[in-house]
Amino acid sequence: MTRKTVADFDPEVLKLFDKYVHGLIPRREFLKSAGKYAVAGVSAEGLLAALSPNFAQAQEVQPTDARIKGSFVEIPSPAGYGTLRGYLVVPANASGKLPTVLVVHENRGLNPHIEDIARRLALDGFIAFAPDALFPLGGYPGDEDKARELFPKLDQNKTREDFVAAAAYLKKLPQGNGKVGVTGFCYGGGVANFLATRIPDLAASVPFYGGQPPAEEAARIKAPLLIHYAENDERINAGWPKYEEALKAAGVKYEAYFYPGTQHGFNNNTTPRFDAKAAQLAWQRSVAFFRTHLKT
Repeated sequence: MTRKTVADFDPEVLKLFDKYVHGLIPRREFLKSAGKYAVAGVSAEGLLAALSPNFAQAQEVQPTDARIKGSFVEIPSPAGYGTLRGYLVVPANASGKLPTVLVVHENRGLNPHIEDIARRLALDGFIAFAPDALFPLGGYPGDEDKARELFPKLDQNKTREDFVAAAAYLKKLPQGNGKVGVTGFCYGGGVANFLATRIPDLAASVPFYGGQPPAEEAARIKAPLLIHYAENDERINAGWPKYEEALKAAGVKYEAYFYPGTQHGFNNNTTPRFDAKAAQLAWQRSVAFFRTHLKT
C-alpha cells in the first residue's frame, strides 16, 4: 500500500488535524470542517483515518531485536504521582558505562511509536528510558483517541515532577555514565525545554517542535540545546523569536533548525505528516549532538 504524504491533503485539513490532535477542537468539529475538503470517494471520516497513526507499518526496530534488551520498570517519584512506569532499552552487547537519554512522548502517552524511538536510540549506543505520563491513569490505553481524552486529566505539576524523577533515575543508573540527555516530541519537546530550565546538570536537550518555556526562565538553562522545528507550524513557531532572544541574552549554547516544507510532527513516521528527508537529517544531528555532549 502506497503511503500517503502531506501532498495528498489540503493544507486546511492538515491545520484542522493539528488542532484536533492537540485538543483544540473536538472530533465532531474536525469531521464537520474537514468534510468541506473531502473529495470523491473519501469522507471526512476517511480523511481522519488516513491522517491517524499506523504503528505497525512504521515500526523500525522490533521489540525482539537481538541487538537490544527492553523491559518495563517502575521507579519512585515522591514529588510527582508517587510511582512512574517506563520502557527501558539498553544495547545488548555494549561494554562499559553508556550515555543515557530520556525520551518524552507526545500528548498520547507511551504509544508504540515512542517505544520504537527508544529502541532506535539503543541501537545508536544509548540507554533510553521512555516513561508513560499516563501511568497514574492506567497507562497508555492502546487507542490514540482514548489517550488524548485522558491526557488533560493529568496534573501537569505532578507529571513534570515525574519526568524530573526519570532524569534522576538515569543519572544514577549503574549501567549509565552519569550523563543524561533528553529528547521529546510535541508535548515532549515542551518537556525537554522545561527540563533544561529545571535540571542544572542536564547534559543535553533535543526538543522536536516543542512549546517554549517562559522567556524569563531561559537564564536557568545550562545544557546545550539542539532545537528542531517544522517550517509550517505556526502554532509552535510563534513562540520562537522571543525564546531565541532570551537564549541569546542568557548566553545559552543552542542550535536551531527549521526544516523546509515540513509540518508539525514531521519526525513521526506513523502518519502522513512524516517527512523522511527531514526526519533522517534531524535524527543524524540529534545522535551526533548526544554523542558529543553525553560522552565522559
